[in-house]
Amino acid sequence: MINFELWDTLLRQYVDRQGRVNYLAWKTEQPQVLADWLESQKNLPLKSNSNALEQLALWINLYNAFTISSILETYPLDSILPKIFGVPNWLAFLWFFQRRVYDIFGQRYSLAQIENQILRDELQEPRIHFAIVCASVGCPLLRSGAYFPEQVIQQLDEDAHRFINNPQKVRYDSHSQTLYCNKIFKWYRQDFLKVAPSIPEYIGSYLKIDVPLTATTPISYLDYDWSLNQRIS
Repeated sequence: MINFELWDTLLRQYVDRQGRVNYLAWKTEQPQVLADWLESQKNLPLKSNSNALEQLALWINLYNAFTISSILETYPLDSILPKIFGVPNWLAFLWFFQRRVYDIFGQRYSLAQIENQILRDELQEPRIHFAIVCASVGCPLLRSGAYFPEQVIQQLDEDAHRFINNPQKVRYDSHSQTLYCNKIFKWYRQDFLKVAPSIPEYIGSYLKIDVPLTATTPISYLDYDWSLNQRIS
């Protein structure tokens, strides 16, 4: 199985406590380290008897490492949503997630395949939506460290608390009694409803407010920010 100590070291070096990535420093100082490390791992055998915690840590780390490696290849860029003459190029955007270009365990995977077929369908842990990153401001903030099997449940719980208690992702307006939340809760609604009766009740189990959220709490989804999640230093 893969040793993620190098990935952990890189994250601690280039990701701050707000989850922002210093791509400029990373690409300037160690432009090929991550790509070379991923290349060196591609023919390792997939451990057939690994448990769910090992699988969770493994595939979350790989998803994020593949994503960040792809961003480093094309950096500098302002957004992960490319535009042609100011018009969003959704085909190129979708291709970024659908292309099977990531070699690991003797196979080629796409980001969508890792997310949907492995993390969602096989492992069925909705908190992965607060952990895997598409590198945009709207998606979960990158953790400044790797995931490890013995810690992954605690790490995912921390990620859920951080995401849901970030007013840029989720907030409750007491005047309008409306719950404003990130579109991740809309796109992956069925994943959250596997463990909670409603989206407001799922959010309410993490959100630090005095008002109880119920299935009848109105929801309004926030605009999604596709600009690159980066730190300029």
